[in-house]
Amino acid sequence: MTRWLVTGAGGQLGADLLRVLAAASAQVTGRTHQELDIADRGALADAVRGVDVVVNAAGWTDVDGAESAEVAAHAANATAPGLVAQACAAAGATMIHLSTDYVFSGDATTPYREENPTRPRSAYGRSKAAGERAVLASGARAYVVRAAWLYGQTGHNFVRTMARLERERDTVDVVADQHGSPTWSRDLAAGLVALGESGVSPGVYHCTNAGDTTWFGLARAVFSELGADPDRIHPTTTDRYPRPAPRPAYSVLSAVKWQAAGLPALRPWRAALIEAFRVGGEGLRG
Repeated sequence: MTRWLVTGAGGQLGADLLRVLAAASAQVTGRTHQELDIADRGALADAVRGVDVVVNAAGWTDVDGAESAEVAAHAANATAPGLVAQACAAAGATMIHLSTDYVFSGDATTPYREENPTRPRSAYGRSKAAGERAVLASGARAYVVRAAWLYGQTGHNFVRTMARLERERDTVDVVADQHGSPTWSRDLAAGLVALGESGVSPGVYHCTNAGDTTWFGLARAVFSELGADPDRIHPTTTDRYPRPAPRPAYSVLSAVKWQAAGLPALRPWRAALIEAFRVGGEGLRG
């Protein structure tokens, strides 16, 4: 039986990884940030000992905050994952490290493939790109998995925010000029478990729910799942809502390599959202 370790187990993806692995009766240990500091070499060596697959779901996720704290973001998203990878290499464990669409510039018009050059435009994106390089250069058997537009029943995410705003406001303005693939953390977790059990060649892979939409389109879908009028969502443009960190205008990631490796394709994003509300209960309602 494969023995798993999940770092960042308190986050939305980490929590769903534990759920998916528990449902599969896997041998899994979850460690939150408070329980395991992945910047501590000694603690990492102890945690990884006897483990077959380590999924690193820990990291700095405050995209705007990274603009004024790039050193700290780099430490969390680049230096620490490199240490996890080194510990995995020493222990003979496989590592799965989570990355993001923010490593790309966002100016493409067709889905990004794994081999496309990374040109991050934000401090967060730079820290994640550096983390990818550190993991891949570690000597570990490592997978870097880029995901995008993640939502789940815990933590801060767009779906939960829209559900809260549906209760609080008559109308909501949402940007309609950013494109991506909304991805349910439970589906991503199942994909990562399949990857860890697969034995496919290490390297960079993309994994998101299929299809794409805009934040405006996703917001309308959330309102529909809540039984609310989607016309209460009004389209707007990114320049109306300036943020410290630039947002990619196009974040769609190609799944061609994932599927060519024989890994299970994730369902369309709209079907995933329906299922997420069915099983997520109050957790997705903000």
